[in-house]
Amino acid sequence: QVQLVESGGGLVQPGGSLRLSCAASGSIFSIHAMGWYRQAPGKQRELVATVTSGDNTNYADSVKGRFTISRDNAKNTVYLQMNSLKPEDTAVYYCNARGVLTIARVRNDYWGQGTQVTVSS
Repeated sequence: QVQLVESGGGLVQPGGSLRLSCAASGSIFSIHAMGWYRQAPGKQRELVATVTSGDNTNYADSVKGRFTISRDNAKNTVYLQMNSLKPEDTAVYYCNARGVLTIARVRNDYWGQGTQVTVSS
């Protein structure tokens, strides 16, 4: 079974920084893309950023220039460096792994349990 474990959330003041990490574990052969989504209270889950195994990245317009996604393929880990945080970035951040191919040649998508990010003074 594949599991995603997130870390790095917390409380930060406006203008501050946080770094989220997400490690995928299990009998993984390859992962096509990893990324971060977020969901604020009363809102739908939305894309924050994704990165493919070939290092192609995609960002939501609202985070461009402030957030940077990176990936360590050898460790099946994805990172999200968040700078210049704003109160509207407050949400539960979820890690996603898309196109996970296991050693048994089964392909699925997986989600982490979520980590809270709160931006407040």
